[in-house]
Amino acid sequence: MATNGEKAYEVYKAAVGQSDGSGKWLEITQDRINAFAEVTGDHQWIHIDPEACKEKSPWGVPIAHGFLTLSLLSACAYDALPLIEGRAMGINYGFDKIRFLSPVRSGSRVRARFRLAEVQMRSPTEALMRYGVMVEIEGAERPALAADWLTMAVLAPGHDG
Repeated sequence: MATNGEKAYEVYKAAVGQSDGSGKWLEITQDRINAFAEVTGDHQWIHIDPEACKEKSPWGVPIAHGFLTLSLLSACAYDALPLIEGRAMGINYGFDKIRFLSPVRSGSRVRARFRLAEVQMRSPTEALMRYGVMVEIEGAERPALAADWLTMAVLAPGHDG
């Protein structure tokens, strides 16, 4: 009989190289940008001052913090990635690469595309996955960001698949 880890590994391994598609579009409102500025203490005018942006910014409007866009990957993943039977939780394990490629203007919408690049069983209940992620900006040619994201799927002990 296959163990929980072996079954999950086979499911994950079969998905390597496959695109998991993308989730729903998320609106990047000025309220969202302002709330992120408040939480992080990053009140740079290019994010929170529409009047200054009209005069001084090359984009004419405030832009989202790069880290705001990055932080939305979790929300995007909930919507785009498949649920795996026996998975108890997911843990953010880090990034090997992050590139902020285009600014995200206030009022625009973004979504993330995920491609599972690699999976390793670290233990019978831990699967480490590397995703290639691209965050698209609706109507834009260039993406907002590209990243290699590492996540750990923790499998429920005793799950028999």
